[in-house]
Amino acid sequence: MADGLILQFEGVGEQDYDSVNARVNFDPRTGGGDWPAGLQSHSAGASDAGWVVTEVWDSRAAQGAFMADRLGPALADMPVPKITWFSVVASQHRH
Repeated sequence: MADGLILQFEGVGEQDYDSVNARVNFDPRTGGGDWPAGLQSHSAGASDAGWVVTEVWDSRAAQGAFMADRLGPALADMPVPKITWFSVVASQHRH
């Protein structure tokens, strides 16, 4: 079963998001760059409360490895997000 992750950042906007993605060499808009191992899906956008990122991972361990190696250092200057994990029981991606 996959694991879902919601990251909610207060005081963060699209430019910050793009900057972090450039630092980890990942372009979620195109799927280009160095797609993290174990990441099944990624969505992001602005909300009333700030910037929100939702992801589906093969496992929490896969996301933890990405966080330790690449994402954590890229987020060092950002506000600490609210983090919510959930077990994914259904996932569809329609284009």
